[in-house]
Parts: sequence; structure tokens; C-alpha cells
Amino acid sequence: MNLFHDEYAAERSRMVDEQIKARGILNPAVLSVMREVPRHLFVPPESIPEAYQDHPLSLEEPHATISQPYIVAYMTDALQLTGTECVLEVGTGSGYQAAVLSALCREVFTVERYPSLCRLAEDRLRSLGYNNVTVICGDGRLGLEQYAPFDGILVTAMADQIPEPLKRQLALGGRLVMPVGNPGVQDLIRLKRTGQDQFQRETLISVVFVPLMPLPNPTSNPAESE
Repeated sequence: MNLFHDEYAAERSRMVDEQIKARGILNPAVLSVMREVPRHLFVPPESIPEAYQDHPLSLEEPHATISQPYIVAYMTDALQLTGTECVLEVGTGSGYQAAVLSALCREVFTVERYPSLCRLAEDRLRSLGYNNVTVICGDGRLGLEQYAPFDGILVTAMADQIPEPLKRQLALGGRLVMPVGNPGVQDLIRLKRTGQDQFQRETLISVVFVPLMPLPNPTSNPAESE
């Protein structure tokens, strides 16, 4: 992965020190990648001045957001990646979370319901050299069975329960991290697969995410955005 040395490097470093490290995330690999990935290149142009502030930002489609940096770091850390994993992300958004994951695992597949966001994310990721990320436009609730099993699954939208297809696509010993609850507030859940039909469930922190939604056009055929 490219290392980015630009006019925002100091802001990224301050973001990590004040928003992430100070709140208890101490994994050196996670802190390092959060210092490197240029978040300002993953937000709409009008949001660049706010790119390194401690809150989510709206994207180009309704109800689509880029999570606050702390939550991105927290969810990434919760997957406990070692560098060899194949990871599924549900909810590509701008592509920022996928970029962070790509530096910490072998391969990332990321699914987005909005074709426009798929195209934007893929263009960003490719132009910045994140070549181990595959962007696919489809219904993330169904996962990507053709590429399963996944050592890690990260869902960046909430539902009242974890979709069964995602649980089935989790590798033995793999971890799934997802916000579960109601639209007002959710618990961030970590699910570890311990057997064929056995899962260990852990509640991490309270969060607020946008809902996990079906495709905008149910009659469309999800296709890899190449």
C-alpha cells in the first residue's frame, strides 16, 4: 500500500492520537493504517475540511455515510486481523473502511447497494493503489456466497438481527462485527464461529448506524463493478 505524505498528514496523526488512541485503541497495526489512509480523499469535496473530525459525514446518496474515525478503528480492531484473512465488508460507502481493512488482511470483498457509490469507491481505491479490494454492487444482506467462507465479516449498517447468509458464510474461527438493534441505538456485536452451527456472541459498545437496506431497484441484477 502507498504511504501518503500530504498536507493532511498532521491532521491524520492528531486524529489518531486524540480520537482513537486516547479512547483505548492501542493495536499498533490499526493505529498505523489510520495514520496512513487519506480519509479526505474518500469524502465529497465539500466535506474535505471536516474529513478528520470526530463525526460521520454524509455521502453522495441518501442515508449513506462514512463512519467517524473512532468507529472505523474500533470495528477494524474488533476483527482481530493478522494479515492473512479474506474479509467481507457489507456497506462500501466511500471505500474508506475497505481501504483500512486492505492494509491489514490478504483480500477484501466489499458490497454496496448503490451503483453510484460502487463506481466512486472503486475509482478511489484503484487510483490510490488498493489493489486487493474487490467492489461489488449487490444486496449485502445476502453476502457473497461465491467467495465464501470469510475469515472476517464487517457490516457497516444496522439490522434487528444478523442475516443468516452472513453467518453461514463465516469461516470456522472467523469473526463477524455488526451493529444490531433498533434504529435509535444498537449494540455492536462480535460473533465468532466456533462450530458448524455454533457461534460465540459478544456485545462490545453502543453505536448508531444507518439501516441495512435492500437494493434500490429490486429488479436489478447485482453485478461486479469492473
